[in-house]
Amino acid sequence: MERIEAVNKFIADERNVLLQHPLYRKISHIGDLQKFTEGHVYAVWDFMSLLKALQIKLTCVEVPWFASALPSTRYLINEIVLAEESDEYIDGRRLSHFEMYLDAMAAIGAKTDVMLQLERELRLHKPLMSAIADLPIDERIKDFLRFTFSTIEGGEAHRIASAFTFGREDLIPDMFTSLLKGIQDGAPTADLSKLIYYFQRHIELDGDEHGPLAMQMIAELGGDDELKWKEMQETAKEALQKRIALWDAIEEGLA
Repeated sequence: MERIEAVNKFIADERNVLLQHPLYRKISHIGDLQKFTEGHVYAVWDFMSLLKALQIKLTCVEVPWFASALPSTRYLINEIVLAEESDEYIDGRRLSHFEMYLDAMAAIGAKTDVMLQLERELRLHKPLMSAIADLPIDERIKDFLRFTFSTIEGGEAHRIASAFTFGREDLIPDMFTSLLKGIQDGAPTADLSKLIYYFQRHIELDGDEHGPLAMQMIAELGGDDELKWKEMQETAKEALQKRIALWDAIEEGLA
């Protein structure tokens, strides 16, 4: 745990910036919330690619099957994939968290067309980096995506795990759920129930299950390798810096 504490100390400044970011205070009505989700959806989407990259690296997804080298980490990843890719939605369906988020966006009147167009182009095998470059979104959001997929392309499981564990959705504070409920109270015509469910579910999983599992994965991947721990620190810091820039871009886009 000392090594994980060292990583957390190394990234403490960036975490504090994110947890106290003025973006949260700027979201005061439904229009702000729509714009927030339209920028944040890319972080919801590429998170799944980080997770699947870890599944490829740390479990066996090939035929013939062979047992992967790290049994505990194999379990941790499969446990997280189960919930992230096929969790129970508010209406009882089994959906990925990304699908839940898109549905919640539609329910509040947020635009999903750009994200869906990106998905369609990638399904038709448009090169990933070209598809990102062509997106009509803030350059800082594109940089956020480029960092994610560059980390994945690097193929180093410990770096991917670091970006996944230290740089992602555990950074959404509990207060966001209260903020959403406040907006809903002030805008009775807007149905925020699906979005509130998404955030509550994410906070519950990250705090009670996924967070501890991910930290176990980090400890196992780092082991006694000083270089890997150093590289995980560097990746975690850069991941948070990219997240700060993403938050800045969204904040500046609010009225």
